[in-house]
Amino acid sequence: MTEPSARYWTGTMPTKEGEPGAFVCGRGVFDYTNGWGGRPPGGQPTFVVTPRAPPESWPPIEDGVPYTFVHDGVPSAVRQAKAVAGGGNIGLSGASVAQLALNAGLLVEVRIDLVPVFLGRGIGYFDDIDPSVRLDGPVQVVEGKRVTHLRYLVRR
Repeated sequence: MTEPSARYWTGTMPTKEGEPGAFVCGRGVFDYTNGWGGRPPGGQPTFVVTPRAPPESWPPIEDGVPYTFVHDGVPSAVRQAKAVAGGGNIGLSGASVAQLALNAGLLVEVRIDLVPVFLGRGIGYFDDIDPSVRLDGPVQVVEGKRVTHLRYLVRR
């Protein structure tokens, strides 16, 4: 990681190890990362939005970090995350989760790490956004090596 990217990540992570906060992601992100091996980004309680049961081999708590599999949608996952975040920030990951949270008015900021890689499939980040959602900015642009980090404020 280049120095500009490292400064961006350490200075703007929604939650840092040991700080109050929580994390919400979709099942696709969880599966792709294999649950971060039991240690999600920031080490905070993690809420996985999914209609499916957890993997059979997945423990509910690993190293003191609870994983909660939420079956009733993104607003419920965000509500649950707020309840345990201790006033800290809540990070979200995954295009579907972000779209649903944006449309429900649950986000105050959007961060995008733009990497010039064509994956050939996936969900477009802004495919199904309510037209009343507006992004102000970018309020921050950081150029790393083969990545551009962007931050926008959300308004309606």
